[in-house]
Amino acid sequence: MKMKATLKRAVALVGAVAMLASVGACGGAKTGADGGKTVLKFAAFEGGYGSDIYKQVVKEYEKLNPDVKIELTTSKKLGDEITPGMKAGKYPDIVEMAQGNESGLVETMLKDHALEDVSDVLNEKVPGESKKVKDKLVDNIIGLYTNPYGDSKTYLMPMYYSPSGLVYNKTLLKENGWEVPTNWDDFFKLGDEAKAKGISLFTYPTSGYFDGFFNALLADMGGEDYYKDVMTYKKDVWKEDKSKESLELVHKLVTEYLNPATVGYANAQDFTKNQQSVLDGKSLFMPNGTWIVNEMKDAPRTSGFEWGFAPVPAPKAGGTRYINTTIEGIWIPAKAKNKEAAKKFMAYMYSDKAAEIFAKTGAVQPIKGASDKADKTMQVFYDGYKENGVKAITGSFSATASVEGKNIKDDLYTAVDSVASKQKSVTDWQNSLNETSNALNAAASK
Repeated sequence: MKMKATLKRAVALVGAVAMLASVGACGGAKTGADGGKTVLKFAAFEGGYGSDIYKQVVKEYEKLNPDVKIELTTSKKLGDEITPGMKAGKYPDIVEMAQGNESGLVETMLKDHALEDVSDVLNEKVPGESKKVKDKLVDNIIGLYTNPYGDSKTYLMPMYYSPSGLVYNKTLLKENGWEVPTNWDDFFKLGDEAKAKGISLFTYPTSGYFDGFFNALLADMGGEDYYKDVMTYKKDVWKEDKSKESLELVHKLVTEYLNPATVGYANAQDFTKNQQSVLDGKSLFMPNGTWIVNEMKDAPRTSGFEWGFAPVPAPKAGGTRYINTTIEGIWIPAKAKNKEAAKKFMAYMYSDKAAEIFAKTGAVQPIKGASDKADKTMQVFYDGYKENGVKAITGSFSATASVEGKNIKDDLYTAVDSVASKQKSVTDWQNSLNETSNALNAAASK
């Protein structure tokens, strides 16, 4: 499942000895100097890319900067391990960990305004190179994720990125002479043609997979300013026409074009059966991302199956299409002791040497040209950014506000099951979203 395949795909218990060693590494007795060297404490989440990549990057940086010593901590339970030390005032200098981690550490830091402003890193020259960091980054990657308070200040630098959108079987479309639709009218027209052949236009693994789908759809519908309004709970944003039109499109999609078995399998135990329907040629499209390739690598499939990827359709022909872009961030605690040195190390993460190390494990950085070094199957997903009229969109609902009993993600994503089962109307859906969003707006204003 996506949760397991991205940030949580490498879940394992860490032994007590390793935990004690890790906590000590991030908050030990050293105060930031070792024989005249600057000591940086770097904590990195050990996800699917492993820990060796960080060891190699640290080694290369220390060779380039002999006056710096980096104490590295990596763990699959990093948030749980470094939090006690941070509460005691012992902070790592730099941390690689994304929002969505089960510890909730990043969200807590954001709510407490406890991250350092790293906007100046964008203008830093990459150590050992002549280019500035901002000149190496792919277009549109600095956005609502990196600037979580909706202003021009960057607090989380993008470390890795991956696209999610509509996944399909290229071969099935080719065999039937079908093109990938770029707008909703053509998408539904294809759905009618597929239905005549006994093939459903759409399925989804679970309702949670509508996060990236809705992010792209909302940006498609109203542009980046409107998307930002939704994600930061602008008052009555769900009463706007663009909001209603978005909900109506999804309502039509899941009530008229959904594989009828979808809702019954849309749970943590059976979600792969919905994914399998695409591999079996019973459904054309599903919302998913790069992780699907490894997740279903051993699953049976129709002859000649070939992974395909497309952005969510635009409202009208020729309209801009956005690709939801998941980012793993790297950040500096506001109370870190060596913030300036940490920023220089952060800039090094965008060096050609670092990118070369990361690429060997399939970790794609948001650096121009980095995706060209990825596995050929993975390149299919990243090639979506190269299509005309396609842009990246990042971020999610603001984590800076909370109201007990109100969950905007449940009201938007989880509700899709009820919409698909015809238990919830568009009007009810819109009203519940607007009520929750306004409550979060009020909380954020306090």
